[in-house]
Amino acid sequence: MRQGADRSGKPGRFSPAVTVIILFGLISMLGDMVYESARSANSQYFSLLGVTAAQVGLVFGIGEFLGYCLRLLAGLWSDKTGKQWLFMFVGYGMLLVVPLMGFTRDWNWLVVLILMERIGKALRNPAKDTVLSSVAQGQVGVGFAFGLQEALDQAGAFLGPLIFTLVFTLSGAQGAAQYQLSYKLLILPFLALMFFLYYSYRKVEGGRLIERMKVREFRSERLRGVFWRYTLFTLVCTAGFVNFSTTGFHMKVSGLFTDREIPFIYALAMGVDAAAALLIGKAYDALKKRGGGNAGGLRVMAGIPLMTALLPFLTLSRSRWAVITGMMLFGVVMGAHETVMRSAISDLTPFSKRGTGYGVFNTAYGLALMLGAAVMGWLYGLNKVWLIQALVVLLEAGAGAGYLFLLLMRGAKEDESPA
Repeated sequence: MRQGADRSGKPGRFSPAVTVIILFGLISMLGDMVYESARSANSQYFSLLGVTAAQVGLVFGIGEFLGYCLRLLAGLWSDKTGKQWLFMFVGYGMLLVVPLMGFTRDWNWLVVLILMERIGKALRNPAKDTVLSSVAQGQVGVGFAFGLQEALDQAGAFLGPLIFTLVFTLSGAQGAAQYQLSYKLLILPFLALMFFLYYSYRKVEGGRLIERMKVREFRSERLRGVFWRYTLFTLVCTAGFVNFSTTGFHMKVSGLFTDREIPFIYALAMGVDAAAALLIGKAYDALKKRGGGNAGGLRVMAGIPLMTALLPFLTLSRSRWAVITGMMLFGVVMGAHETVMRSAISDLTPFSKRGTGYGVFNTAYGLALMLGAAVMGWLYGLNKVWLIQALVVLLEAGAGAGYLFLLLMRGAKEDESPA
């Protein structure tokens, strides 16, 4: 009997499926130590260099859009070629640009490096999500798989920003030089990531922990109607999500928090993200099982618009404790985005179109993030926080309490009913 499997054939603690999920989670953890630590400080660093809130929102919005819309091409290519590991090596290798941010104060070059980092994420994610969902589906549950990966992922997002906090604390200063040193130190987790990625490749391929992904021809299957309803719901819901580029800028220019405190608070939010991801992932699997189909799991998303609508009232307030509370809620929403929204794609798309499905979904997700970040940064620069709050409430009301979510649930049930 294979190690890690019980007599019933169910995957045990060290089953191949769980092994792959943990390996991918550890790779993601190291990746997050690199790029999430930088994301916790980029807005403040740009502020020091004289960049406006509108420019910050636009830059990060474009970066998010590129990071998601290019996943459509990456998903199509990975479906067509079956070279998932190549996409992962190239994508993770592009994280080298993050330590390079410590060698320049020219914000034009910084913009280029930020956009390159996002492109690298676009290249690696569809291949990784396709393999992970394929391993988990029917074995350990996609909700649990993405929840566990997100928890490990956010462990890196928690530890990474502490590098900036440690540098600020030890130096006793919060200037551009301290930011540059912190960026340079990110070369250490990057090197560890590339070593561990190569180790995982040898471990997975050499040990045949998963079946080799075969090159598949595009079939005549189409993405179903429920997938498009789900994507529309996600687009509207995410457009109202207050990105940290706006929140971090607010925390800095309002004077509510020091440069040392901001990365630490972001790290705490990522810790909340990790815990929430595990709980939400398990709830997704449980509701799907109890409901007898995919529609049951989708009910978990009913609370996302409500939590998102509260964010601008907390994270953009003038109260320290309200902002901290908002950042913890931000972590819960992020955990839901990274767990349930990704898990649902594997349940709503046929396997031969899964890479494409992830690509289409992430394009819509990135478009929503870009528009939301750009508009909110522009409104914040005009000192129109109340307009941001009104816009978010309007979008989330449309996504959560209105027609789109009801249509999504109805469509999921219709697609699961026998012909």
